[in-house]
Amino acid sequence: MTEPSTYVPPAVWTAPTASGGTFASINRPVAGATHDKELPVGKHPLQLYSLGTPNGVKVTIMLEELLAAGHSGAEYDAWLIRINEGDQFGSGFVDVNPNSKIPALVDRSGAQPQRVFESGSILVHLAEKFGAFLPKAGSARTETLNWLFWQMGSAPFMGGGFGHFYAYAPEKLEYPINRYAMETKRQLDVLDRQLARHRYVAGDEYTIADMAIWPWYGSMVLGQLYNAAEFLSVHEYQHVRRWAEEIAARPPVKRGRRVNRTFGDPADQVAERHDKADLD
Repeated sequence: MTEPSTYVPPAVWTAPTASGGTFASINRPVAGATHDKELPVGKHPLQLYSLGTPNGVKVTIMLEELLAAGHSGAEYDAWLIRINEGDQFGSGFVDVNPNSKIPALVDRSGAQPQRVFESGSILVHLAEKFGAFLPKAGSARTETLNWLFWQMGSAPFMGGGFGHFYAYAPEKLEYPINRYAMETKRQLDVLDRQLARHRYVAGDEYTIADMAIWPWYGSMVLGQLYNAAEFLSVHEYQHVRRWAEEIAARPPVKRGRRVNRTFGDPADQVAERHDKADLD
């Protein structure tokens, strides 16, 4: 076991001058814009401002799935938001998402532009707009939303918790890594038990629940997230692995995961997408 910490919380917290670790430069205790910068606008009604993180990939997969299904109105411009450089704190982005997180969408197809932020909200907006990948009513719709919101509530423990302390924190600390590894494995077990009984997460149909969950949990069991597959013994989750491989093989998923990507294999990086030819 590690030695007990000597840190004693003060009566009133104040922000440290330097917190260390990856992404430390973008952490701050207040909201709002830090500088004036308008967002670019392309030729399509759907304008996405994002980065190829798991939350960003959810939306580009959805858009590519819609296009593959024949919904031509889902053509979109995907603009790169470099979070390490503070693009999310520009005035234009804050106007679209006051929480300064990617992804953010502006739907300009109506009489007035509609901002949509939070990845789950964007998936629901697009599903309802095009009548696809979300059952319209009844228990199937409720079950899909159950799993969508499960992901939205659970992934911060995997990303902000396990991912931060295992991969990004300035030093390895046993207690938080154990705490969040335990919760991540519990979540994988929840998903594995569900997928033991169903082809897809919410049942027999492919839905926005799969699109939301795959970039996090699918990527984890495929060894693409935090280099933690061995550490978490992901081979134990055979049903998640089966599902993850099936989703990964879908051509729209292959396309969507490349959009706004600025890391990894250069052949997989398409920093911005303004036409389907950008992915060819």
